[in-house]
Amino acid sequence: MAKKPDDIKGLSFEKALAELEAIVQKLESGEAELEASIALYERGAALKAHCEATLKSAQEKIEKIVVG
Repeated sequence: MAKKPDDIKGLSFEKALAELEAIVQKLESGEAELEASIALYERGAALKAHCEATLKSAQEKIEKIVVG
């Protein structure tokens, strides 16, 4: 997978998720032309990966607290 853009790396989970939801809504509506849809999809994939990594990190922290 391609490296996440630096602006995505700096987003909070909530902001990344909100942007991802907006992208999904736009793609589902069919408003964007093909090239724009591809770019939106690529950004959405990067945002999804960022959200998943953030959740995994939070889960690992919680597990350490519970075990400790």
